[in-house]
Amino acid sequence: MSARKIPAPPTNVENQDFWDACNEGKLMLPRCGDTGRFFWYPRKLSPFTLSENVETVEAAGTGEIYTYSVMRRSDPQYAIGYVRLDEGITMMTNFVDCDFDSLAVGMRVKAVFVEAEGGQKVPCFTPA
Repeated sequence: MSARKIPAPPTNVENQDFWDACNEGKLMLPRCGDTGRFFWYPRKLSPFTLSENVETVEAAGTGEIYTYSVMRRSDPQYAIGYVRLDEGITMMTNFVDCDFDSLAVGMRVKAVFVEAEGGQKVPCFTPA
């Protein structure tokens, strides 16, 4: 069975810094400078205050599986789901380098960066 190639993410001026950091192996999260709250998806304006007072902070890259689904009818099979990061945000992701039957809600996971189509590295997760 061949490995699944992850589609290239859409990039734009709002999220280019995030994707550039991923290529360096860093998971950078946006945080509202007014409220101190992290948010997802990366953008230049805070969804809490609509302010441009947004900073990016390197995440620990760890969290737990919130929910997941294994695409068993696909060739090759793959697993996607949501991870709740230790910083509090929940992001959709792919699960890689693991036995899909061992995945479970609440399982601790860590970020790894996988090359997508076109060469962009994307954050994926594997059991910690």
